[in-house]
Amino acid sequence: MNMNEFEQTGEIQQNTNSKGFDLASLRLSQDFGSMVGVKKVITTIPVHKPHKQDFVRVRVEDDYQFSTAVIEMKEDRETFLVAQPLWNELPGEIIPKVFLTGMTRQGVLFLWPIRLPNEDGRHDNWNRSALEAAELAKKKWVKVVSNMSLGGYEVYEATGELPDPEWPDLSFEKIMEVAFKDRYITGMDHPVIRRLNGEI
Repeated sequence: MNMNEFEQTGEIQQNTNSKGFDLASLRLSQDFGSMVGVKKVITTIPVHKPHKQDFVRVRVEDDYQFSTAVIEMKEDRETFLVAQPLWNELPGEIIPKVFLTGMTRQGVLFLWPIRLPNEDGRHDNWNRSALEAAELAKKKWVKVVSNMSLGGYEVYEATGELPDPEWPDLSFEKIMEVAFKDRYITGMDHPVIRRLNGEI
């Protein structure tokens, strides 16, 4: 092979390599998960009021909120659902609450529990202001911050044009099931009830 033939062969190989390896075509797109058939499975849904540094939204549909009775274990900071047949057997222990479906700016789905008025219709400033904040969060991204001097929550609206949240394809029943999978009291022999009764 003479020099001219070698130079021509090298040029052909170089062109082939440059055409066969296109780095831009190998870049992952933002919808890569959907391209390869990956679907996010939500296995944990926290139950708490919004953290003071989080901007949150609340789902607007009535089907995504629910009022029921719960037991709160203050020491453990845990909330337990209570089956309806037990409500009359637990005077002074059950608390009426509404659960709202919320989402943080980071895309974390959560349940926001807010205490409902007592039988006499009385409502303290904390829970009244929380309900007002939740109502505003159905329309705008808000941050909910407690103010001890005020005795209630202050609400701050996001100043940017933030996109609406992308709600997962989950029914509210499924959301409640995931959130309370280990915290549902169906009988008086439940450890929480036995603890409250001083049996253990």
